[in-house]
Amino acid sequence: MSRLSPGLVLKNLLFTVVVPGTVAVYLPTSLSQGARGGQASLAGAAVFFALGLGIYLWCLWDFATFGRGTPAPIDAPKHLVVRGLYRYSRNPMYLGVLTVIAGWLVLSPSVRLAVYLAAVWTMFELFVILYEEPRLLELFGTEYSEYKRRVGRWLSLPGRR
Repeated sequence: MSRLSPGLVLKNLLFTVVVPGTVAVYLPTSLSQGARGGQASLAGAAVFFALGLGIYLWCLWDFATFGRGTPAPIDAPKHLVVRGLYRYSRNPMYLGVLTVIAGWLVLSPSVRLAVYLAAVWTMFELFVILYEEPRLLELFGTEYSEYKRRVGRWLSLPGRR
């Protein structure tokens, strides 16, 4: 594995702060003002936060080290990333972000946060179907078609591989 360039690290850090930081931290924090659960909800939320962050960081690492790119569509990986969590889901990074938002919902149960979670999931689904999948097919051709056949959009079902 070659060393990560400082530029690639900076681009990944910047993307993470701006996009997932806004979607999974800033906006849910704003939407949860005033609503707080008890001690149990704090513990439950911590599990979701840790799991979601772990998923996101693992995927980010694979994008940078193997894919040699970022999650940003304008600087996508140069190689199709099919290792790590990408063996089980074509979109684990989105699942990580959704898991963090679900943590906010556990911490601060509210209709606004539930609607926000559903809206973000819907936007991810539309973005994947309308932009990402056609773009990945264009960039990686048969390699992506085969990957798409083997691995589910959100989660692979047992026996699918």
